[in-house]
Amino acid sequence: MSQQFAVFGTPISHSLSPQIHSAFGRQAGIDLRYIAIEAGPGDFAAKLQAFADAGGVGANVTLPLKALAAELAVTQSERAKHMGVANTLARTADGWHADNTDGIGLVRDLTDRHRLDLRERRTLIVGAGGGARGIAPALLDAGIGELFIVNRTPERADALADMLGQPSRVHARYLGDVATFGEFDLIINATSATRGGTLAPLPRSLVGRRTAAVDLSYGEAAIPFMAWARATNCHDAIDGLGMLVEQAAESFKLWHGVRPDTNAVFAALSGHSAGLVTAD
Repeated sequence: MSQQFAVFGTPISHSLSPQIHSAFGRQAGIDLRYIAIEAGPGDFAAKLQAFADAGGVGANVTLPLKALAAELAVTQSERAKHMGVANTLARTADGWHADNTDGIGLVRDLTDRHRLDLRERRTLIVGAGGGARGIAPALLDAGIGELFIVNRTPERADALADMLGQPSRVHARYLGDVATFGEFDLIINATSATRGGTLAPLPRSLVGRRTAAVDLSYGEAAIPFMAWARATNCHDAIDGLGMLVEQAAESFKLWHGVRPDTNAVFAALSGHSAGLVTAD
């Protein structure tokens, strides 16, 4: 009988995760079934329990459920516990174990696939929600320089900076003051605002000669930020498809004990993501 896995979130119907994990399963010779389950904050707990009752052994979690996933777990990895968000759940005898593979997935995509040297890069993260919380510690561990966080709600940026606990290196700022920040070597869009095709105005003054612009989303949701990156002559413009594949590989390793080949899956998907609307 196939092992049962799922990805939860909203919207979720266009998620690539079922295709990715099915491909990983074929690589590893593992018989698995992976489905997408639409769930919001109001019904996620009930749907997750129903999934477990039906034999579900592993789940991925995307927007807007990552904080709730961490709360529902009975045990958490250090990285999930530190930032209070989880994108991966593994069923144990006692309940769900939570982990977050977003950060390591992003760093692996940027350094291995795109050959970016992250060391000492002055970095700006736009957004302070679950996506930003999932990636910020891994970026700091990868050796970036100063990290600036901006958000439409400044209190959330302040809270994220406090959680990271490195006040000499991590700075929360008001989004309205972004034009005064100077140039950045790495600019990451971690907001979900671009789902509606909109993007908070970002000035050209943020861009230097080696600026890499990275969107955590892929497909249609990444179009506005990618267009801005190209219009402002960023050295690199990278969407979230590679991160999606890499974080999925880390989840797969947690569940099955083997890390799949991501390059083949990324190559197969890279020409087919234009119509997708959100990052997992």
